[in-house]
Amino acid sequence: MWSFMGSRLTSSARCMSTSTKALNRLGWWDRVSPASKDPITGVTEAFLADTNPHKINLGVGAYRDDEGKPVVLQCVRNAEAKIAGCDFMESNATAVGSKLVEESVKLAYGKDANVVKEGTLAGLQALSGTGACRLFAEFQRRFHPESPIYFPDPTWPNHPNIWRDAQVPVRTFQYYHPVSKGLNFAALMDDIKNAPDASFFLLHPCAHNPTGVDPTAEQWREISYQFKVKSHFPFFDVAYQGFASGDLDMDAQAIRIFLEDGHLIGCAQSFAKNMGLYGHRVGCLSVLCADAKQAVAVKSQLQQIARAMYSNPPIHGLLLVSTILSDPETKALWVKEVKVMANRIQQMRSTLRESLEKLASPLNWEHITNQVGMFCFSGLTADQVDRLVREFHIYLTRDGRMSMAGVTTSNVSYLANAIHEVTRYN
Repeated sequence: MWSFMGSRLTSSARCMSTSTKALNRLGWWDRVSPASKDPITGVTEAFLADTNPHKINLGVGAYRDDEGKPVVLQCVRNAEAKIAGCDFMESNATAVGSKLVEESVKLAYGKDANVVKEGTLAGLQALSGTGACRLFAEFQRRFHPESPIYFPDPTWPNHPNIWRDAQVPVRTFQYYHPVSKGLNFAALMDDIKNAPDASFFLLHPCAHNPTGVDPTAEQWREISYQFKVKSHFPFFDVAYQGFASGDLDMDAQAIRIFLEDGHLIGCAQSFAKNMGLYGHRVGCLSVLCADAKQAVAVKSQLQQIARAMYSNPPIHGLLLVSTILSDPETKALWVKEVKVMANRIQQMRSTLRESLEKLASPLNWEHITNQVGMFCFSGLTADQVDRLVREFHIYLTRDGRMSMAGVTTSNVSYLANAIHEVTRYN
């Protein structure tokens, strides 16, 4: 009997073993196909693989100096010295995060803004701007699951990915005018008016990515008014504060206008670009609430979402940013360095435009200097971009977006000649 039962058990085990082997041979992940490459990281990968000495990378969205090299700001070096020897202990995490949020919201909403003093802002440190957006997207899904979010057309390619992954309905509103290479304001306002009441809108407060086209202060006021009429919720992605005008307060004027008009507001802030801390992933998510009690509830929900996603961000970057923003001397140095970065980008815009005009280009290149911030929406077609890559080893996304941070004194003439060559007969 025991032998028989043992035989049956052995036979059953063999069947299970055979079945498992078959599953392993088939593979758990046979249905997984390669994901499409991110258009921006794909540009950088192609650039790095190129051995041509004249190659230029106009795809990267991080600041570079006039030698094309990443920059460690002096204010960051000073902050490093100040935090040297700190005990990176668990007990520091809450205090450091609170200081980061406190200083970040002052930067966005204004240091004297009543909402900062009244405690109506629910804020949380996040994994740079992407992490802040992802936190808010999940928060939106939980509490307004039927409400769509509208993105400007075009926007940063990762924006739709973030909200789609949170299963939030995604829509677009008209923004860029390809003929004028400026803002399509009338169409933008029509789309705001025609969107369902109480929709969410993602807005770039300055240095719009990818176009470099920003509304004027008066246009922001009209947008804010129409948002009030339609009860829309504005969510600002503040990725390039400082890179539009070189003035941190000026670059936050859109947020301040909405604040003055009595909106509740969401903000995702990143310190990747304007502090050169891309690899540290330091950011802040803040949500302006109706009162302090509501702010406590919202913050608790954001903390719960963050806890399940990544628990806590690394503390070193938080220490750097909170030190820079809270120390008056170090912050003053940062403000000066941001201005230097913005000025270099503005100078490269002027030089590139002048270089193209000296070549007697048949095209109008005024948009290069009319647009602001790190990116220029060049107007180049996908075929022209392909030629720049193939013939001149100049890398940018196929929509024609150029990172002006990749333009330097030594390569601007080469770049202008290449652009002239691919556009002269169009």
